[in-house]
Amino acid sequence: MNKNRKISILRYWTTLYLLTLLIGLLIIAVLSLFWIRQTTVDHRLNVTQLVAQEMADRVATESGSGTLPREEVPDFFQDRQSVLNIETNPLIYIVDNNGDSITSNAIRGFEPELAFPASVLEKQDSIQRLNIDMVGNSFLVKAPIIQEGANIGWVVIIQPVDEVAQLNQEYSLVAIMVIALSLLGWLTIYVLSRRLTYPVKRVSGAAKLVKDQNYNFTLPENVREKEIYELVDSFKEMSARLQRLEKLRTELLAGVTHELKTPITSISGLLQAVKDDVVTDEEAVEFIDISLKETERMKTMVADLLAFNTFSANGVNVVMEKREIGALLQEVIHQWEVTNKESRTTLQLDVPDEKVYVQIDSARLQQIMINLLNNAQQSFGTGMEGTICVNMKQEEEQAYIEVTDSGKGIEEEEKEYIFERFFRGENKKYETHGLGLGLAFSLMIAQSLNGDLALKSSRPGETIFVLRFPIE
Repeated sequence: MNKNRKISILRYWTTLYLLTLLIGLLIIAVLSLFWIRQTTVDHRLNVTQLVAQEMADRVATESGSGTLPREEVPDFFQDRQSVLNIETNPLIYIVDNNGDSITSNAIRGFEPELAFPASVLEKQDSIQRLNIDMVGNSFLVKAPIIQEGANIGWVVIIQPVDEVAQLNQEYSLVAIMVIALSLLGWLTIYVLSRRLTYPVKRVSGAAKLVKDQNYNFTLPENVREKEIYELVDSFKEMSARLQRLEKLRTELLAGVTHELKTPITSISGLLQAVKDDVVTDEEAVEFIDISLKETERMKTMVADLLAFNTFSANGVNVVMEKREIGALLQEVIHQWEVTNKESRTTLQLDVPDEKVYVQIDSARLQQIMINLLNNAQQSFGTGMEGTICVNMKQEEEQAYIEVTDSGKGIEEEEKEYIFERFFRGENKKYETHGLGLGLAFSLMIAQSLNGDLALKSSRPGETIFVLRFPIE
């Protein structure tokens, strides 16, 4: 058998369940037959005991005083044999107190000459199991014949054990029950497995389409099983994100091409004008300055790409040290304000009086904060005024840094993608330069510092990002 051969879930589970069900039912059937056999034997012996007692009472009534009948067993013995509910007739004896047979039903084709030892008759047990000559392993049921308060003999009924324990009808019923339950169980698991595997097969088919970058598929909506629903829903979300990432990758190629082509074209034109003496003196110097600025911008973009790729591959080390985070934030804010003197942004910082220490790489924290502050400033639009508030607080062994801006806010449908690499938003991509790596890069750095970065809320006039680090 090929061990690498794959089989469907439907076939696997129905086959496995059927085998398990059959083994379980066979065990139950064996135990049930054992219990039924024991119960049937006890019931038949009790009935036989009642019949024997009834026979003894009738013999005592119809016989002479102190005597036992010497003729063959009367017809009422045969009338009672049907009560025993067995396919063969039992041996029925009337014996005296010495154990000698007086008469019997003689249905086995020979004159009964059995003698019953006194030990058998003297035992108090009315039901005994003996190995009797010419009969074999049998049950012996006895009942005393009482006349005028004296025991004048016994009614003895002998039945082979095999006859008492005979269960032909019960065997048939158990067999029918096992077969019916097997078929019903197999049909039930088949229907349920088919119902459960249907959405899984649909997801499997959709996964093959996604592998070929084909997102044109539909998945079942009315799934009641929680786990299957979560699988289908997660796959839908994953495929939507993949489709979005495909779109982002296409936009990235176009964006990077545009971002690099524009300054290159500009630099080429400016330098060509200087070379051809189209501009001279101060104007030529101005053209060269513009070219240098465009070159610096391209260097920054390339550096961002290299830094992001290096960090993604865990190629950047972090140096953790214990720092007072309030003082560290003040340094970062001061540095940002110095480099953005011409900005019309109002920056506010609020830190608690109590010193809060964390294990952190100060250079990496500075990168995150600069990215968040630049991102907040860009939300105001070119040349617009706005306010940025940086608030630090301590809660449950965690230090939280909230960066709030009064900008335009983030569109609802864009919120789940803001930490995706190269995502810049529909409006932002036309208003500002860049590659859309700032927030994705900041999130990666925060997580490498045992912290996290998240968007708390965003609406027109207020967007809040939260940066979290464990307190030392």
